[in-house]
Amino acid sequence: MLATAAATAVLASGCGAETPDYKSIWTTSSTTPAAPADNQPVPLWQYLEDSGVVGEPIAPEKVPHLTITMPTPPGWHTYNNPNLAPGTRMIAKGNTYPTAMMLAFTLHGDFDVPKALKEHGYADAQLSENFKQLNASNADWKGFPSAMIEGSYDLNGKRMQSYNRVVIANDGLQPPQRYLVQLTVTTYADEAAAQGPDIESIIAGFNIAKK
Repeated sequence: MLATAAATAVLASGCGAETPDYKSIWTTSSTTPAAPADNQPVPLWQYLEDSGVVGEPIAPEKVPHLTITMPTPPGWHTYNNPNLAPGTRMIAKGNTYPTAMMLAFTLHGDFDVPKALKEHGYADAQLSENFKQLNASNADWKGFPSAMIEGSYDLNGKRMQSYNRVVIANDGLQPPQRYLVQLTVTTYADEAAAQGPDIESIIAGFNIAKK
Protein backbone atom coordinates (compact mmCIF):
# COMPACT_ATOMS: atom_id res chain seq x y z
CA MET A 1 0.00 0.00 0.00
CA LEU A 2 1.26 3.46 -0.85
CA ALA A 3 1.39 6.20 1.67
CA THR A 4 3.11 9.53 1.87
CA ALA A 5 6.03 10.58 4.02
CA ALA A 6 8.33 13.56 3.89
CA ALA A 7 11.65 11.88 3.31
CA THR A 8 13.46 14.98 4.40
CA ALA A 9 12.03 14.64 7.89
CA VAL A 10 15.17 12.76 8.80
CA LEU A 11 17.01 16.05 8.59
CA ALA A 12 15.50 16.99 11.90
CA SER A 13 17.56 14.27 13.53
CA GLY A 14 20.93 15.17 12.15
CA CYS A 15 21.26 17.50 9.19
CA GLY A 16 19.13 20.56 9.67
CA ALA A 17 15.38 20.78 10.04
CA GLU A 18 12.64 18.99 8.20
CA THR A 19 11.77 20.35 4.77
CA PRO A 20 8.07 19.77 4.13
CA ASP A 21 7.76 20.86 0.52
CA TYR A 22 8.01 17.46 -1.15
CA LYS A 23 5.62 14.83 0.01
CA SER A 24 5.62 12.85 -3.22
CA ILE A 25 7.67 10.26 -1.35
CA TRP A 26 6.22 6.81 -0.96
CA THR A 27 6.90 4.34 1.82
CA THR A 28 5.41 1.05 2.94
CA SER A 29 3.70 2.73 5.88
CA SER A 30 0.07 1.77 6.38
CA THR A 31 -0.89 5.31 7.32
CA THR A 32 -3.40 6.85 4.95
CA PRO A 33 -3.26 10.66 4.82
CA ALA A 34 -6.38 12.77 4.93
CA ALA A 35 -7.65 14.12 1.64
CA PRO A 36 -6.70 17.76 1.02
CA ALA A 37 -9.34 20.45 1.25
CA ASP A 38 -11.21 21.27 -1.94
CA ASN A 39 -9.39 24.57 -2.35
CA GLN A 40 -5.94 23.04 -1.99
CA PRO A 41 -3.86 21.51 -4.78
CA VAL A 42 -3.71 17.72 -4.93
CA PRO A 43 -0.14 16.44 -4.43
CA LEU A 44 1.43 14.38 -7.17
CA TRP A 45 1.80 11.34 -4.91
CA GLN A 46 -1.93 11.41 -4.16
CA TYR A 47 -2.89 11.74 -7.82
CA LEU A 48 -0.71 8.76 -8.69
CA GLU A 49 -2.02 6.72 -5.78
CA ASP A 50 -5.61 7.54 -6.73
CA SER A 51 -4.79 6.46 -10.29
CA GLY A 52 -3.71 3.05 -9.03
CA VAL A 53 0.00 3.66 -9.56
CA VAL A 54 2.41 1.89 -7.21
CA GLY A 55 5.79 3.48 -6.54
CA GLU A 56 8.70 1.27 -5.53
CA PRO A 57 11.85 3.02 -4.21
CA ILE A 58 15.00 2.21 -6.13
CA ALA A 59 18.53 3.58 -5.82
CA PRO A 60 19.16 5.91 -8.79
CA GLU A 61 22.31 4.02 -9.79
CA LYS A 62 20.36 0.75 -9.89
CA VAL A 63 17.78 1.90 -12.44
CA PRO A 64 18.23 -0.39 -15.47
CA HIS A 65 18.88 1.23 -18.85
CA LEU A 66 19.13 4.76 -17.37
CA THR A 67 22.01 6.72 -15.88
CA ILE A 68 20.82 9.09 -13.14
CA THR A 69 23.39 11.35 -11.48
CA MET A 70 23.91 14.58 -9.59
CA PRO A 71 27.29 16.25 -9.02
CA THR A 72 28.92 16.89 -5.64
CA PRO A 73 30.41 20.41 -5.49
CA PRO A 74 33.71 20.97 -3.64
CA GLY A 75 33.11 21.20 0.10
CA TRP A 76 29.97 19.06 -0.03
CA HIS A 77 29.83 15.53 1.31
CA THR A 78 27.62 12.46 1.15
CA TYR A 79 25.03 12.46 3.90
CA ASN A 80 24.01 9.05 5.24
CA ASN A 81 21.16 8.37 7.64
CA PRO A 82 19.42 5.02 8.23
CA ASN A 83 16.12 6.88 8.44
CA LEU A 84 16.31 8.01 4.83
CA ALA A 85 13.99 6.25 2.40
CA PRO A 86 15.66 3.27 0.66
CA GLY A 87 17.84 4.35 -2.22
CA THR A 88 17.89 8.04 -1.27
CA ARG A 89 21.03 9.85 -2.34
CA MET A 90 21.80 12.98 -0.35
CA ILE A 91 24.64 15.46 -0.10
CA ALA A 92 25.15 18.36 2.30
CA LYS A 93 27.50 21.25 2.92
CA GLY A 94 28.49 21.27 6.56
CA ASN A 95 26.13 19.92 9.19
CA THR A 96 22.96 21.74 8.20
CA TYR A 97 21.76 23.37 4.99
CA PRO A 98 22.27 23.54 2.08
CA THR A 99 21.36 19.99 1.07
CA ALA A 100 20.54 18.19 -2.16
CA MET A 101 18.53 14.99 -2.29
CA MET A 102 17.85 12.67 -5.20
CA LEU A 103 15.29 9.86 -5.20
CA ALA A 104 13.92 7.43 -7.76
CA PHE A 105 10.84 5.23 -7.88
CA THR A 106 9.88 2.46 -10.25
CA LEU A 107 6.29 3.18 -11.27
CA HIS A 108 3.84 0.32 -11.76
CA GLY A 109 0.59 1.31 -13.45
CA ASP A 110 -0.51 3.61 -16.24
CA PHE A 111 -1.42 7.28 -15.89
CA ASP A 112 -1.62 10.51 -17.85
CA VAL A 113 1.91 11.88 -17.55
CA PRO A 114 1.27 15.41 -18.93
CA LYS A 115 -1.82 15.80 -16.73
CA ALA A 116 0.01 14.54 -13.66
CA LEU A 117 2.86 17.00 -14.06
CA LYS A 118 0.83 19.99 -15.24
CA GLU A 119 -1.90 19.74 -12.63
CA HIS A 120 -0.05 18.18 -9.69
CA GLY A 121 3.68 18.65 -10.20
CA TYR A 122 3.82 21.85 -8.13
CA ALA A 123 1.35 20.94 -5.40
CA ASP A 124 3.74 19.60 -2.77
CA ALA A 125 5.72 22.84 -2.72
CA GLN A 126 2.59 24.99 -2.86
CA LEU A 127 1.27 23.31 0.29
CA SER A 128 4.29 24.47 2.31
CA GLU A 129 3.70 27.16 4.94
CA ASN A 130 3.58 30.66 3.43
CA PHE A 131 4.98 29.39 0.16
CA LYS A 132 6.07 32.08 -2.30
CA GLN A 133 6.84 30.92 -5.83
CA LEU A 134 10.00 32.22 -7.45
CA ASN A 135 10.10 30.15 -10.63
CA ALA A 136 8.34 27.23 -12.28
CA SER A 137 8.44 25.28 -15.52
CA ASN A 138 6.77 22.34 -17.23
CA ALA A 139 9.47 22.07 -19.88
CA ASP A 140 11.07 18.69 -20.50
CA TRP A 141 14.31 17.88 -18.70
CA LYS A 142 16.96 15.95 -20.61
CA GLY A 143 14.25 14.85 -23.03
CA PHE A 144 11.81 13.58 -20.38
CA PRO A 145 8.54 15.10 -19.08
CA SER A 146 9.19 17.21 -16.00
CA ALA A 147 7.84 19.78 -13.55
CA MET A 148 10.08 22.22 -11.70
CA ILE A 149 9.17 24.72 -9.02
CA GLU A 150 11.36 26.98 -6.91
CA GLY A 151 10.24 29.08 -3.99
CA SER A 152 10.54 30.02 -0.35
CA TYR A 153 8.52 28.97 2.69
CA ASP A 154 8.50 29.10 6.48
CA LEU A 155 9.84 26.24 8.58
CA ASN A 156 10.37 26.26 12.35
CA GLY A 157 10.86 30.01 12.45
CA LYS A 158 13.22 30.02 9.48
CA ARG A 159 12.67 31.13 5.91
CA MET A 160 13.79 28.39 3.54
CA GLN A 161 14.34 28.35 -0.20
CA SER A 162 14.11 25.21 -2.29
CA TYR A 163 14.29 23.93 -5.84
CA ASN A 164 12.31 20.83 -6.71
CA ARG A 165 12.30 18.97 -10.00
CA VAL A 166 10.25 15.86 -10.73
CA VAL A 167 11.00 13.90 -13.89
CA ILE A 168 8.96 11.03 -15.31
CA ALA A 169 11.59 9.07 -17.23
CA ASN A 170 11.27 5.85 -19.17
CA ASP A 171 13.77 3.28 -20.37
CA GLY A 172 12.70 3.38 -24.02
CA LEU A 173 11.89 -0.32 -24.14
CA GLN A 174 8.60 -1.84 -25.27
CA PRO A 175 6.56 -1.64 -23.20
CA PRO A 176 8.41 1.24 -21.53
CA GLN A 177 9.13 1.14 -17.81
CA ARG A 178 8.51 4.50 -16.14
CA TYR A 179 10.46 5.98 -13.26
CA LEU A 180 9.79 9.00 -11.09
CA VAL A 181 13.03 10.83 -10.34
CA GLN A 182 13.09 13.76 -7.93
CA LEU A 183 15.79 16.30 -7.12
CA THR A 184 15.35 18.63 -4.15
CA VAL A 185 17.89 21.33 -3.26
CA THR A 186 17.23 23.30 -0.07
CA THR A 187 18.97 26.14 1.74
CA TYR A 188 18.18 28.96 4.13
CA ALA A 189 16.61 31.77 2.12
CA ASP A 190 19.02 34.38 3.46
CA GLU A 191 21.94 32.23 2.30
CA ALA A 192 20.54 31.44 -1.14
CA ALA A 193 22.62 34.05 -2.94
CA ALA A 194 25.86 32.99 -1.27
CA GLN A 195 25.17 29.32 -1.96
CA GLY A 196 23.95 30.08 -5.47
CA PRO A 197 27.00 28.90 -7.44
CA ASP A 198 27.03 25.49 -5.75
CA ILE A 199 23.27 25.08 -6.06
CA GLU A 200 23.32 26.07 -9.72
CA SER A 201 26.08 23.55 -10.41
CA ILE A 202 24.02 20.77 -8.82
CA ILE A 203 20.93 21.72 -10.82
CA ALA A 204 22.83 22.02 -14.08
CA GLY A 205 24.65 18.75 -13.48
CA PHE A 206 21.57 16.72 -12.56
CA ASN A 207 21.30 14.28 -15.44
CA ILE A 208 19.09 11.46 -16.67
CA ALA A 209 20.17 9.66 -19.80
CA LYS A 210 19.57 6.35 -21.51
CA LYS A 211 22.52 3.98 -21.30
